Amino acid sequence: MSDPLQEFDAVTGEGASTLVIACGALARETLAVVKAGGWTHLDVTCIAAELHNRPQLIPAAVERKILAARGKYRQIFAALADCGTGGALDRVLHRHGVTRIDGPHCYQFYATEPAFTALSDEAPGTLYLTDFLARHFDAVVWRGLGLDRFPHLLDSYFGNYTRVVYLAQTEDSDLDQRARIAADRLGLEYERVQTGMGDLAHFIRGAASASPASDSITSN
Repeated sequence: MSDPLQEFDAVTGEGASTLVIACGALARETLAVVKAGGWTHLDVTCIAAELHNRPQLIPAAVERKILAARGKYRQIFAALADCGTGGALDRVLHRHGVTRIDGPHCYQFYATEPAFTALSDEAPGTLYLTDFLARHFDAVVWRGLGLDRFPHLLDSYFGNYTRVVYLAQTEDSDLDQRARIAADRLGLEYERVQTGMGDLAHFIRGAASASPASDSITSN
C-alpha cells in the first residue's frame, strides 16, 4: 500500500461504479473492509493523512477528489469525519451531494457513539490513538507537533491530559506495544479498548449495497 500520509488511489475492481473517498488515516482499514466484503465495484481514494494536523485544508482536498471523479462513478461516498473542519467539510459534501460517515472524528465511529461518550465522560482528558496513530505516532504526533524539535512544548500540548486510550481495530501486539510506548513518552496512563472497525464497517457496507456490482460502469 502507498504511504497513507500522502494521497493515493487504490483501484479495487474493473469498471467500479462507486468511489469511497477516505482519510489516509483510514486507508488500511477501509481497504480491509472492502476486501473482506468482496466488493470489487468499490474503488478507494484517500486524501493525505497528514492533513489531520491542518484540518482547514481537508475540505479543498476532498473537493478535488470529488471533481476528479465526476463522470467516472455513479456514486461517491466519504469515509471521513468532520475532523476539525468546523462544518466546512459538510458544506463541500452537501454541495456535491456526497454522503459521509456520521461523527465528528474517527475515534467516535470506531468506538461507536455510546461507547465513546462513556469513555469521554469517564476521563475528559484522554488522548485517543487508533491503529494508524499507534503505527505512525512519531510522524503524526511527535514530529507532526514539533515535539522532536521543541520538547518543552509537551506540557503545553498534553499537560491537561491524564491518559492514553488505544482504540484498537485489530489484535496486534506490536501496535499495543507502540501505543504503550507513546503513552510513556507523553507521561500518561495507558488503556487499550478493542473496537474493531466499528461504524466504518457499517458505512462501507451501506456504500456497497447502494451501488451493486451489476451497476458497474467503465471509468473514463
